[in-house]
Amino acid sequence: MAADAVVSRELKSLQEELSASRREHPSSPADPVSVSAGTAPQTRQLEDTADEQQLHGTVGRFIEAITEFLEEAEKNVSAHPAAHVIGGIVVGILIGRLVGRR
Repeated sequence: MAADAVVSRELKSLQEELSASRREHPSSPADPVSVSAGTAPQTRQLEDTADEQQLHGTVGRFIEAITEFLEEAEKNVSAHPAAHVIGGIVVGILIGRLVGRR
């Protein structure tokens, strides 16, 4: 449960940083190539908005997947705590032996 809180705080801080960055740098003016080609700056802004919306959707799905994974892992660990502790010890021993050989 504590891991969920940490991940949630980290995701929230990333979202706040992204929002602050957007406020500092509003959509950039159209590049000279598109203006000289006759493309209106509004078209570029619409494309940027569509890209941002797609990015928001992708980030949202990613956050949901992480949250779901953490909830499922927490349920699994709480259902079989001894097995996870033993598995962690075995993995630690194997890593220790591999690192010790070098």
